[in-house]
Amino acid sequence: MAPTVAAEAAAAKGQLQHTGKAVGLAAHDASGHLAPLTITRRSTGDDDVAIKILFCGMCHSDLHSIKNEWGNAMYPMVPGHEIAGVVTEVGKNVTRFNPGDRVGVGCMVNSCQSCDGCAEGFENTCGGGIIFTYNSVDRDGTVTYGGYSSSVTVHERFVVRFPDGMPLDRGAPLLCAGITVYSPMKYHGLNKPGKHVGVLGLGGLGHVAVKLAKAAFGMKVTVISTSPGKKQEAMDRLGADAFVVSKDAEEMKAAASTMDGIINTVSANIPLAPFMSLLKPNGKMIMVGLPTKALEIPPFDLIMGNKTLAGSCIGGMRDTQEMLDVAAKHGVTADIELVDADYVNTAMERLAKADVRYRFVIDIGNTLKNADQ
Repeated sequence: MAPTVAAEAAAAKGQLQHTGKAVGLAAHDASGHLAPLTITRRSTGDDDVAIKILFCGMCHSDLHSIKNEWGNAMYPMVPGHEIAGVVTEVGKNVTRFNPGDRVGVGCMVNSCQSCDGCAEGFENTCGGGIIFTYNSVDRDGTVTYGGYSSSVTVHERFVVRFPDGMPLDRGAPLLCAGITVYSPMKYHGLNKPGKHVGVLGLGGLGHVAVKLAKAAFGMKVTVISTSPGKKQEAMDRLGADAFVVSKDAEEMKAAASTMDGIINTVSANIPLAPFMSLLKPNGKMIMVGLPTKALEIPPFDLIMGNKTLAGSCIGGMRDTQEMLDVAAKHGVTADIELVDADYVNTAMERLAKADVRYRFVIDIGNTLKNADQ
């Protein structure tokens, strides 16, 4: 979608002034090539927190978005929704943050703040429409720019605090990957010691799911992957209890009807029926990956065994802060490869090939030139 005429008029009247300069890494077309672009950020409003960005994780959603694979791209696009940095200024109504605080911004920067979902702390289900961190239309009619940039200004409600001791670079991916797997575990009963959860796909989301399930919730964890070469790492380093190669018919048969739930992190288009067979009766598969094509599954694979196929979209702000606190308590962070700003296009090429263990994070603070340079 594009900004409406009314929204553009509101912006022209200066209801929110965009007077701050920043530099971002922007895609200008569906090639997805990222290049420096000077952008503006709004002045710090009464309820706003201004943030100097130090690190930003690179999510697979960024790759989909810059290449317009979901058909909703607005160019130029500055991606990035795993933002970690420090507060530089706060508005007069802000009570939770002060300059110098270590903070983060995830997938949302605003919502209607008045619907039932928002009132209950589930801004991720906002009936009035979520304003995403990038490629979304803000209330003043401008298009939002994400965290591949030097700074950002965000409403206080959509800022979270990094716990003491959590490194910002390894903590940044939790603002998407972490809450995306934490929320379905919490709300689908897959956070109880002794429960058996399968993690389908061992990438940016999957490796965090394994860590949270084991370290924070004390669950039995089986990784399900097409790559036999990931077995040792999954079990010896990440702590999984078992590993199933999905292309191995005997291994899949042996694991049938053993799992209480599966967190499906895969963004590729794959048949679901073989994986539904791994669930116990009343088991649940929760989709958190975003394939580009519609899902296909025979109804009998759901009905026989009373099985559930569900989806989960990130999480509300209260749960995001809770997730960070739980992760810090149990020493859970993402495994990252820290890259310079001038490496992002190469990183995107590698991300498309799943050639990363397990999340690229851009060192914004040290390698992205300031807007006035």
